[in-house]
Amino acid sequence: MSEDTENSQHSRKAEIERQAKLRRERAAEKLRENLSRRKQQTRARRSGQADETNGLPAAKMDES
Repeated sequence: MSEDTENSQHSRKAEIERQAKLRRERAAEKLRENLSRRKQQTRARRSGQADETNGLPAAKMDES
């Protein structure tokens, strides 16, 4: 193989590794956020406070 081909392959491998590391870091951050949110919900339930949700509100069964 020529030197250019080896450098090109090496840079591609380095880029793939960099992207994989970024994906792992993003996944770890999301897991930490989720754990924090769940702990906050558990503490709120224990103290009798309402959950502060970020998602969709519960479906209303009264209104037809």
